[in-house]
Amino acid sequence: MSDRTITSLANPTVKAARALHLRKERDETGLFLAEGLKIVTEAVELGHAPKILLHSAEAAGHPLVRQAAEATRKGRGEVIEVSRDILAKISRRDNPQTVLAVFQQVFAPLAALEPARARCWVALQAVRDPGNLGTIIRTADAAGCGGVILVGDCCDPYSVEAVRATMGSVFAVKIAKAGVDEFIAWRRTWPGSVVGTLLSATTDFRAADYRDPALILMGNEQAGLPPELAEICDVNVKIPMRGRADSLNLAVATGVMIYAATA
Repeated sequence: MSDRTITSLANPTVKAARALHLRKERDETGLFLAEGLKIVTEAVELGHAPKILLHSAEAAGHPLVRQAAEATRKGRGEVIEVSRDILAKISRRDNPQTVLAVFQQVFAPLAALEPARARCWVALQAVRDPGNLGTIIRTADAAGCGGVILVGDCCDPYSVEAVRATMGSVFAVKIAKAGVDEFIAWRRTWPGSVVGTLLSATTDFRAADYRDPALILMGNEQAGLPPELAEICDVNVKIPMRGRADSLNLAVATGVMIYAATA
């Protein structure tokens, strides 16, 4: 089934795939690494063919692996059988998945986004944690959001950790990125409401006017929304804290806001 077999840990393809753990390498190549048959299958079903499909010998006969291999070849990619040691080396895990794949990154330009295609969209400013980002992308997918816009200096949605946390939704959700000034200028064209979350806000998140399409704007995990972004919101809201904790995890708070906007 494979185009070739690799058994050497020093093979250039193995080294190149493993290097995709580094953001510098991902930025330079425009590629990223995805782990596991579930995520690879999601990608293929959504029309994203792997550039390289790596699988173990025992996975070769699985119908979904065969389907992924066919899609890879149709997309002029390469199907490679590798040993468990190579899978462990590439994934940097002692108990690796039996299928890994290298894909092309996809970022949508702001100008190409179509707000009316969904009731809710999400914008994240300077999000730092890849697990949070991946979970937000997954939640946006589950809620039927139009896309996730990364504003300013955010962590990489195509890091191994972020992709893992999306559970395949990275292939289903439009992802855009923009500088702060570019985002502020683009926001003026937004046809619905823009709702931010702010610790000092007085409006309860349930009382806000989420006018479709609603754009939910969330700030950095530690600092929250900066003044220049809070100012461009139609309303800033707060999620009340009733216990001892004074804040929610960013991914949880974003999920609360998404479902408030789409209720």
